[in-house]
Amino acid sequence: MATVETTRARVLPTIWVIPDELWERIGPLLEDRHPRAVTGRPRADLRRVLDGIIYRMRSGVQRNQLPAVFGADLTVHGWFQRFAADGVLLEIWAALAGECQELGGVCWEWQSADGVMGNSRFDGRQARPESH
Repeated sequence: MATVETTRARVLPTIWVIPDELWERIGPLLEDRHPRAVTGRPRADLRRVLDGIIYRMRSGVQRNQLPAVFGADLTVHGWFQRFAADGVLLEIWAALAGECQELGGVCWEWQSADGVMGNSRFDGRQARPESH
């Protein structure tokens, strides 16, 4: 039986808001894709929007229950949809994963997926006759 060599990784704290050093890497990616317009309505603060997206993903809070510190919930949701549609989230993930790879922090040999592989309750049959 082969053993997988594991390296001792430094445990990092859970991110609820983007730290300054991380924003220095992510900010330019967002600014390149979504520059500020010279005229018209001011663009939302993308750092605050991304903090709201992270908070929502980590906490599981409903969109309309997002704390006001992150701005309007519809604004955060709209930017999330835009980031997902135009590939910005994948670009951010690729940049961060690439940096982690350079530091030796990514183990590409081991992957996991979460799922349920069992029968449904009562094996898919009803527990009692239907009421009419």
